[in-house]
Amino acid sequence: MVGVSAEPTDTSRTAHRSEPTTERAHEPAPERLTESKGHESAEEAPAGEAVVDVAEVRTADPLAEVSYLPVASPQPDQREPQNDPRRSDVDEWGRSEHMRGMVRRLYDPMYKYWFRVEWEGLEKIPHHGGALLIANHAGAIPSDAPAIMHGIEEELGRPVYGLADYFFRTIPVVGTLWSRTGGVPAHPDNAYRLLHDQQQLALVFPEGTKATSKTYTDRYRLRRFGRGGFVEIAMRAGVPVIPIAVVGAEESMPILFRLPALSKLLGLPYFPVTANALLMGPVGYVTYFPVKIKLRVLDPVTFDVEPGLDRYSRSRVMDEAEGIRATLQDALHDMLRERRSIWFG
Repeated sequence: MVGVSAEPTDTSRTAHRSEPTTERAHEPAPERLTESKGHESAEEAPAGEAVVDVAEVRTADPLAEVSYLPVASPQPDQREPQNDPRRSDVDEWGRSEHMRGMVRRLYDPMYKYWFRVEWEGLEKIPHHGGALLIANHAGAIPSDAPAIMHGIEEELGRPVYGLADYFFRTIPVVGTLWSRTGGVPAHPDNAYRLLHDQQQLALVFPEGTKATSKTYTDRYRLRRFGRGGFVEIAMRAGVPVIPIAVVGAEESMPILFRLPALSKLLGLPYFPVTANALLMGPVGYVTYFPVKIKLRVLDPVTFDVEPGLDRYSRSRVMDEAEGIRATLQDALHDMLRERRSIWFG
């Protein structure tokens, strides 16, 4: 039979406790219990069961109540979410809110003090639900897209996904940064998922590269809006199209002329020679002029059609796209007539 005792075996502790042990010699015989219920004494306990000396447990000596068995320290719950943006911050499109927040902090001084961006009609952009934002586009390295995305995210607190040519995704480093800050390849399926399934705000420039490659002499003359694909996407997703007129971006990095041979050699859509580059050298390709940018949000355009269809009338789509282009062009003319200075608005 194996007995379990709380008495330490250390000789120094035994000597120190000799007096309390003598006092217990005159006490009645200790009770003994077994781990098996129903046995009143140690003699009745079956062989192999451990016996616990109750008197030893009840002793008044505080040292006897000390446990010498190792106790495992509590471990933190490994299922708690870790503060690691690499694991949970990047969404299915590659956008990182952590990265986007860093970009906003870096860009905010330029937005407020360099471009001095001014909005009109920002309340027309919904706080909830999907919407397709479109705008005129210009500049060798356009300054309008970051201004629109930054302003909406700061003022409304809604993320904006920018739809652009897949070419940006193929550029090393730039493609990754573009995705992390909200860039998505412009494809109908991507746009539908953003607008219909996820009810997000998506920004697209219907003119495409025809707008960013035009020279300064053609400023604020809207190019054709392709085949109206943005209208068909909005119809299928059941969301409104919200036009935004931008004045000032064309002068931030104006193109004086293009070099087609060099663009073909480098595999670029176009290679511009800007006024910034002529004045500042290579630094001019990443430095904007301090123009004032004004943004006017026009009335949302809705379509009285059934969403979710595979096809829509081509003539209807083209008419709607041309009507939106004409409305946007008129708004640009109005804003240019009201503008007194490129630098001060």
